[in-house]
Amino acid sequence: MQFIIKIFYISIFAFAAISINNKQITEDENIHQLWIDCGLEKVISIDVFNDAILGYRQIDNIKKENIITIIDFSKPSTEKRFFVIDLQNKKLLYRCFVAHGKNSGGNYAKSFSNQQSSLESCLGFFLTAETYNGNHGYSLKLDGLEKDINDNSRAREIVIHGADYVSQEFIDKYGRLGRSWGCPALPPEISKEVIDKISNGSCLFIYGDDKYYRENSKLINKN
Repeated sequence: MQFIIKIFYISIFAFAAISINNKQITEDENIHQLWIDCGLEKVISIDVFNDAILGYRQIDNIKKENIITIIDFSKPSTEKRFFVIDLQNKKLLYRCFVAHGKNSGGNYAKSFSNQQSSLESCLGFFLTAETYNGNHGYSLKLDGLEKDINDNSRAREIVIHGADYVSQEFIDKYGRLGRSWGCPALPPEISKEVIDKISNGSCLFIYGDDKYYRENSKLINKN
């Protein structure tokens, strides 16, 4: 009798493990298909997109659920690495240059920080907040959602704004974009349009090739 009971429980655990694995496979397949449907195969790597969607699905208070913005700081500043995606209509809305922080690196962003006055970019998931007119003109405030990774972003005044040093002309002259004090700065001719599209409650994911973030983000490691 004990032997039969033991076999019964082993069968239940095995079935549960298979169900969990199958669920994960289904989720991964769905993300992969979404990546294809949005036309991102030669735009964003599947690994970056996968992290973005896994984290996005765990954030409860997103107001603009059809929009996600991804910044891929593993790419050099000479590549267009800022992407706004309409998940409902499966469409890439914007793709443009974006600057990283002065102390994060030259053409590549390699160092990231959550600290005041670091002049470095920060990684992870954010919610876009209110717009305002400040020192850099029309700008968008960001609220970092990951403790000890980007939750100081509002206090640090990490915002999205336009900047003249984000242009092909600057790249042609200096071999890279100009750099901010940690803000993801956009080309000025498109910044207002993009800000209006993503402001007030959409998800922003900033990715970087960073071991600390990879090991400590609860949003991308939860699954």
